[in-house]
Amino acid sequence: MHADPWEPPAVLLAADLVILTLRGARLHVLLVHRGIDPYQGALALPGGFLRDEHEDIEGAARRELSEEAGLVDVHLETLGVYGEPGRDPRGRVVSVAHLAIAPRLPEPTAGTDAADACWIPVEDALSSGVELAFDHARIIADGVERARTKLEYTALATAFCGETFTISELQQVYEAVWGIQLDPRNFYRKVQGSRGFIVAAGPMRRTANGRPARLFRAGPVQALNPPMVRSAHVTPQDGPAAQTAAEGVRQS
Repeated sequence: MHADPWEPPAVLLAADLVILTLRGARLHVLLVHRGIDPYQGALALPGGFLRDEHEDIEGAARRELSEEAGLVDVHLETLGVYGEPGRDPRGRVVSVAHLAIAPRLPEPTAGTDAADACWIPVEDALSSGVELAFDHARIIADGVERARTKLEYTALATAFCGETFTISELQQVYEAVWGIQLDPRNFYRKVQGSRGFIVAAGPMRRTANGRPARLFRAGPVQALNPPMVRSAHVTPQDGPAAQTAAEGVRQS
């Protein structure tokens, strides 16, 4: 008896994008309002299917980012692959999610099948009051966690400051991305203890309260040693005990 010939399953491949930036003192994610079904009108990550069998996956991600949000020249890294059955009502869809974390990104411009594109604070996007299409809440949460980890082990935070900055300004970046409050003295000690992270940059600057503050610039290293590691005892600002979150970071 001959076995029935095997046929490959029908699987669609998509690319989705988690684009994060700081606006004010809050971490924002780029979202679009879907202009088509399924989930028409719902908020979703920019993304879409490969155009044809010849298109590269990262190329598809960059095309979708340009078409749906009008953004180009953004550094992308692979975040993860999401392919659980039932995640998309159109059939079996596997998505390769990409992550970008960049400062000073412009206002997005919607196009193609996106009715609108906008920056949304991360805590709002992940709240129970916001309807997100597909499994995009999970993908955003994974992207935010990757961003938080990158601040622990790399000098990425300095990219969100000016050419010169105070320790307080650098702390504000960590607080915005990590979603916690940090003790200034502990933070200063940890930053200064991470070799080559920041270096002194000339005269002092007077702060809003009139006190002089030392200026720094990004140092020569990209990998922090020792790293800045989030404390296991800090309470997220959007949690029920937000007002009591005041512990700093600790070294691993």
